[in-house]
Amino acid sequence: MLDIALPIAQETTGVTDDGLKAIALGIGAGLGSIGAGIGVGFIFGKVIESVTRQPEMREEITSIQWLGFALTEAVAFYTFIFGLIAFFL
Repeated sequence: MLDIALPIAQETTGVTDDGLKAIALGIGAGLGSIGAGIGVGFIFGKVIESVTRQPEMREEITSIQWLGFALTEAVAFYTFIFGLIAFFL
């Protein structure tokens, strides 16, 4: 029944491919941002935990933390860029 209702709904409400692409871009970029946010939260939480366990390793742990943060944030930017590419193609 859903296969029949979807074309009818598209014809009657004026849903366009551009509108569906915009929704897909928003969902894709949103999920990518949520994933990156969770990853950054894990990174900083584990850094705090590691530094409290071994305070003498603080400098080395902090440098590794920033590398992990940069790589995780790069994933968020990639999801947004891939979404834009899919939107305009």
